[in-house]
Amino acid sequence: MNQDKEKITMTTKTKKDKRAEMSVDGLAEDYAWHMRYTLAKDIDRATPRDQYTAFANAVRDRIVERWIATQEEYHRQNTKRVYYMSLEFLMGRLLGNNVINLKADQLCREALKEYGIDWNSLRDHEPDAGLGNGGLGRLAACYLDSMSTLDLAGMGYGIRYDYGIFRQKIVGGNQVEEPDSWLKDGYPWEIVRPEYAQIVNFGGHVECTTVKGRQQWRWVPAEQVNGLPYDLPIVGYRKAVNSLRLWSARAVDEFDLADFNKGSYVEAVESKVLAENLTKVLYPNDNTTAGKELRLRQQYFFVACSLKDILRRFRQDNEDWSALPDKVFIHLNETHPALVIPELMRILIDQEDLEWDVAWDLTRRSTGYTNHTILPEALEKWPVSMMERLLPRHLQIIYEINGRFLQKISALFPGDIKRLQRMSLIDESGERYVRMANLCLVATSSINGVAELHSQILKDSLFKDFYEIFPEKFHNVTNGITPRRWLLKANPTLAQLITEKIGDGWITDLAQLKKLERFKSEKAFLESLAKIKKSNKGQLSNWVMANLGVKLDPHAIFDVQVKRLHEYKRQLLLALYIIIFYNRLLSNPKYDPVPRSFIFAAKAAPGYYMAKLIIRLIHGIAGVVNANPKTRGKLSVAFLPDYRVSLAEKIMPAAEVSEQISLAGMEASGTGNMKFMMNGALTLGTYDGANVEINQEVGDENMFLFGMRTEDVAKARPTYVSREIYRKDPEIKAAIDMIKSNVFSLLEPGLFEPIIRSLLDYNDYYMLLADLKSYCAAQDRVDKTYRDQKKWNAMSLVNIARSGRFSSDRAILEYAKDIWHIEPVKFA
Repeated sequence: MNQDKEKITMTTKTKKDKRAEMSVDGLAEDYAWHMRYTLAKDIDRATPRDQYTAFANAVRDRIVERWIATQEEYHRQNTKRVYYMSLEFLMGRLLGNNVINLKADQLCREALKEYGIDWNSLRDHEPDAGLGNGGLGRLAACYLDSMSTLDLAGMGYGIRYDYGIFRQKIVGGNQVEEPDSWLKDGYPWEIVRPEYAQIVNFGGHVECTTVKGRQQWRWVPAEQVNGLPYDLPIVGYRKAVNSLRLWSARAVDEFDLADFNKGSYVEAVESKVLAENLTKVLYPNDNTTAGKELRLRQQYFFVACSLKDILRRFRQDNEDWSALPDKVFIHLNETHPALVIPELMRILIDQEDLEWDVAWDLTRRSTGYTNHTILPEALEKWPVSMMERLLPRHLQIIYEINGRFLQKISALFPGDIKRLQRMSLIDESGERYVRMANLCLVATSSINGVAELHSQILKDSLFKDFYEIFPEKFHNVTNGITPRRWLLKANPTLAQLITEKIGDGWITDLAQLKKLERFKSEKAFLESLAKIKKSNKGQLSNWVMANLGVKLDPHAIFDVQVKRLHEYKRQLLLALYIIIFYNRLLSNPKYDPVPRSFIFAAKAAPGYYMAKLIIRLIHGIAGVVNANPKTRGKLSVAFLPDYRVSLAEKIMPAAEVSEQISLAGMEASGTGNMKFMMNGALTLGTYDGANVEINQEVGDENMFLFGMRTEDVAKARPTYVSREIYRKDPEIKAAIDMIKSNVFSLLEPGLFEPIIRSLLDYNDYYMLLADLKSYCAAQDRVDKTYRDQKKWNAMSLVNIARSGRFSSDRAILEYAKDIWHIEPVKFA
């Protein structure tokens, strides 16, 4: 038997030596092997999709050895692991990113050249893995990249949605959602792990018995679903390759042959359909009760599968439950995984027979929570009646946590009923709800915001009651982005210029970009920066013309706002300014601004009517502006549909003005602002989210601040009357009147009336009109500064040089030191 094992090992090693070596010849040979033996295709008959799949498999072969070695080393050292739990992972395309982190970009380019294949074109055949809605999912992807690069023992857990965030089409200026079938042609990066499948329970009832004077609880479920895991390798820039494990729902009994034989063909597969609905789509629309229930089921499915898997791995190397916090940290990315808390308590108490206080201590010390929203209405809560029906034992545990917690609060603040109502895990102001944020605040060891201003708002207002009794729990970890994807991959010519000047240490230590500041007055270097920007603008212009038929002048200022469409992000503010800009061009022959190309990209939630109407307005404005010969060459507007990671990689390097214009106090952090900054765009923004820290880094002189600050908003709101501004300011009135008089909706009169009512009748909740004059003045400063190209390029350089603070590596090191308490793994 040993001889057979040695023979297998030698055969595997021989194959690895011949095909899986990191060389041009090895990659070329492995590509041909996979084309023939994985895809059963002759190279001459291969489609572009075949070429992508074969080459992706060839690259994956080179990852697998490091992947296995990493996991074996974690197991050997029995190291503490961080489990990053997130319903969203906006991974984007993996082939190019993995190759960058393997330091094999040039090798791949040369290997494919032998077959007459262009490396850049090949990468475009990979679908974006759109398993996220925006910043939350993209942040999670950046953090996994940094954990691997920093050799931290980490692992992501999420859901393998059959359909990711929808594909956005624009039809007649309207957003139309289409399913994102990212798996339809297979996905070469994933490896299914059926041996680690988990059973998840729902519904039923709870039984209680008394054994030796102690109550014992048993959940008797009514339904079961199978969770099947798929693993993706997360390649670091150094040694580690961590894993992202995604769960897919399957029926326990997928097919009822008896029903089928009776002619009941639909009923025969009913359980399969119902089970697989759990992981069919990201964020099912929760405007209906059925949609809400599907979301709750989805969250528990994800939590139950992941927690069982985490504890299985823990028990492989540890017999004593008291070691759990020393070996496991479960990080909750928002409240979506909050059911980890009652589920872990249930397992420890009901299945492992631990006392409540022991289970509570282990649960609290093994978990942490990141909040990403300031909006109270965005904090998750679930109807008690729904949770009682789906998760009866978990609701009991939540009640017990709440009862014990409120007893302590009552003792600290006798007679303060209002405080008890605010801090309770149960909202009893109307229909009873479980407040998931309050559950996280009470039951985890750490609570953090994602920017200094955001974290301060959490302490001062949103979670003030909890901060007063748990001040030691609260932290700030400002968000960050990975420079490997957002500079090295997205902007290779800029990355090459930087490396030529300061070396390549910045790739894993972004603070080294500060060395660039010594070239701030070097004419040749600033001209090189400008040349790269112009080239990137040209590439984006060509893409827009080829895909949308809209002409963007590369000599114009590229003024960009790309992010999720939400009223508080104030895309409507930019739209109003474009109308003002347009009116100035028409009414004043002497008005001669630098030509401007305004670029939008955004998806609106399918059920968010006002956000979709704003998209329609932007297209209405674009239709009028772009068709007018009087403004041609001075003004153009483009809305790029289906915003996603791969499109962002085209936009960020080309942008010159980064629009970060949310109402102060509304944006938790933002990460798009960091991507733009790292690629040399100048921020035009409010004093909000991470803009505050960008301002701390670059100063007022290297960005364009405008508008009210958080304290100004609070002070102004009680007496704010938007209609007064409308009446008194001719430019603002003219812009709104154009919308009102159907200039941008000639064939659909009254279409934008809800926008007008929002601004004037409902008093402009997001205070666009209050900031609009200050915004116009800031745009005038942009125009004036851009005319001095030497000054503009120097400001751009300062932004690049001081973007080191916004690396996800820095953020993850802060999490590791202050919250997770882990150290990098030392590999042999």
